[in-house]
Amino acid sequence: MAAEPFQQKDTTFLSLPQWENLIKGLTVGFTAKSGGVSSDAYSTLNLGLHVQDHSEKVVQNRGILASCLSFPLKNWVFAEQIHSTHIEKVSKQDRGRGLAAYEEGLAGSDGLYTKDAGVMLSLCFADCVPLYFIAPEKHLIGLAHAGWKGTVNDIGGKMVRKWIDEEDADPLDIKVAIGPAIGECCYIVDDKVISAINKTVVGKYPSVYHSVSDGQYKLDLKQLNKYLLLESGVKEENITISQQCTSCEKDLYFSHRRDGGKTGRMLSFIGIYKEA
Repeated sequence: MAAEPFQQKDTTFLSLPQWENLIKGLTVGFTAKSGGVSSDAYSTLNLGLHVQDHSEKVVQNRGILASCLSFPLKNWVFAEQIHSTHIEKVSKQDRGRGLAAYEEGLAGSDGLYTKDAGVMLSLCFADCVPLYFIAPEKHLIGLAHAGWKGTVNDIGGKMVRKWIDEEDADPLDIKVAIGPAIGECCYIVDDKVISAINKTVVGKYPSVYHSVSDGQYKLDLKQLNKYLLLESGVKEENITISQQCTSCEKDLYFSHRRDGGKTGRMLSFIGIYKEA
């Protein structure tokens, strides 16, 4: 088994070391659930403003993370995520969106990308699959939020095709990292989800699910994202997959499914540092 690509730096976040030298000043990673000031179900580093935690604590937690990364919080961009496949191109003018109020984030967006330095893209997670994108030659970086709906509607492939068609990116230059998310070990879905999955490319590849009881299936959502990314033109050697399960790793991550829906949120983040 390949080494885990996401490595814990301290109590607050994990980094992706193999990407750090692809673009000068690149900062990329995924947060853990410790090192913040939130309490109870959100203990301690909850970074989501939409989960009934105290907003002032969430903003304080975001400030703690920004300080750990030495990336000013005023330069961060957040989104109002709705399990869509809408992707927004972000610029410096968007910095600060959604920082202190969820509804002020980029509306209805589950994918973000930018060519600008000095912008930190960020999305919230608590089991869904975080997708990270980079095309070093074009100075492009991006993120996508892929729950089962975003996955079957191919938000990952949509990002790749957008870069190829609108940003003149070479598919051979595009690399994707699939971050920590709920694993097949813990992700059980019903016939509705499987029916949607069967309309994708799964017939071309080994199965991503198997039955565990009548109408219940264990699903490998990370692997399905990989198959869809391959279909979009990304080379297999340019796709990196975390083996970590957010549900299993109770001491490290929040999990919507494990925690019964009342829990905090981790952040995926990617940005290119530049003095503002």
